[in-house]
Amino acid sequence: MTFPKLQGVQFFPVTPFDTNGALVEDLLASHIDSGVRAGAGGVFVACGTGEFHALSPAELETATRIAVETVTRGAGAPVPAGSADADRIPVLAAAGGPVPTVLDQVARIERAGADGILLLPPYLVTAPQGGLLRYVETVTAATALPVVFYQRGTARLTVEAAVAIAALPGVVGLKDGIGDIELMHRIVRAVRALPDGGDFQFFNGLPTAEMTVPAYQGIGVELYSSAVFAFAPEIALAFHRGLANGDQTLVATLLSEFYGPLVESSATRYPAMPSHWSRRGYGSGVWTSAAYGPRCWTPRRSTSPGSRN
Repeated sequence: MTFPKLQGVQFFPVTPFDTNGALVEDLLASHIDSGVRAGAGGVFVACGTGEFHALSPAELETATRIAVETVTRGAGAPVPAGSADADRIPVLAAAGGPVPTVLDQVARIERAGADGILLLPPYLVTAPQGGLLRYVETVTAATALPVVFYQRGTARLTVEAAVAIAALPGVVGLKDGIGDIELMHRIVRAVRALPDGGDFQFFNGLPTAEMTVPAYQGIGVELYSSAVFAFAPEIALAFHRGLANGDQTLVATLLSEFYGPLVESSATRYPAMPSHWSRRGYGSGVWTSAAYGPRCWTPRRSTSPGSRN
């Protein structure tokens, strides 16, 4: 299955809501457009930072359509080498949960024109390895879109299961949200040994992934998701350039003076969900969740320019 070799910083947009809980379509489009023009290498809409868990199927489809249309309109923005389309960067959207739900989501994402799917694991149930494989098989059999499987939560793959999933025709990548470096190293080595394993794409999907990028690069995982890019793209891009240019001084400075304090502050203020502090950091007058999401137990908060500090 043809899928571009992703490059650069992967952008996971925040999903904005109004005070009544409705998706604010024009603000989402503006947010995505800003990220694309800043130099994102790919857009992953309605995923973790985009509050996938809080979106209805119709909202997921709408958010995906907005992302595709916005990225297509912004075709004059920089496109990293290797992108699927000479005119725009790739757009992926999240799907996951019970099989009937995920199949409905996949159909909606495909209808909205996305280039791929970030497949989250089944909800709540900790499946056996064979069950996880069957879950991915079922999804890939239902869509022509490439799939990146997200290892996290209830889905902790063995090396054997990871290889079996990577060998499926529709699977083009694996995103790791667990952080077991030793296990991930063995998975990378085993998948790379497959006949077409050299083209398989691995992602570091840990919270504030920049903190662990050096470790993941050491085992051959170059791509990572950047929640910081959603509200401070200049910092995220500077960090990425530092990595690409081997500027260890810049990387160390940003880790010490920005990313480290950010993680510590987030963990202290929002211990329940430190990974998604970014939802509170975007823009002025955008209503986002303070922790788990606007449709869970936490009331919305209106961000302001001062919140970026």
